[in-house]
Amino acid sequence: MKGFKQFLMQGNLIELAVAFVIGAAFATLVKDFVSAIVTPVLNAFSSGSGSQGLGFKLKSGQANTFIDLSAIINSVIVFVLTALVVYLLFVLPYKKYQAMRGKDAFAEGPSQTDLLVEIRDELRARR
Repeated sequence: MKGFKQFLMQGNLIELAVAFVIGAAFATLVKDFVSAIVTPVLNAFSSGSGSQGLGFKLKSGQANTFIDLSAIINSVIVFVLTALVVYLLFVLPYKKYQAMRGKDAFAEGPSQTDLLVEIRDELRARR
């Protein structure tokens, strides 16, 4: 039981849980912002009726053939804004935190070529 408690209380798991909850809450905030502010602005540029929004009908006279471009644009905006805020609020501070601790948060290891050269040299040395 002690090991399980340590696992639950280790820093990375707690940070991940907090980031997940805040990210989910922020995604809802961005979605509501886009649907309340951006969608009406996009719909203002629509030449058709305001109820359908920015888009076009594949077959005139049939509402179920309407392709809503504003919904697609809204989804892209929500994704980009959410990714930007997660990057600014979580990734950058975490990188700075790791740098203060002397660790590179996203350090890249040796490339595949470097590893293969190292293996080759090791095999040559054994001969």
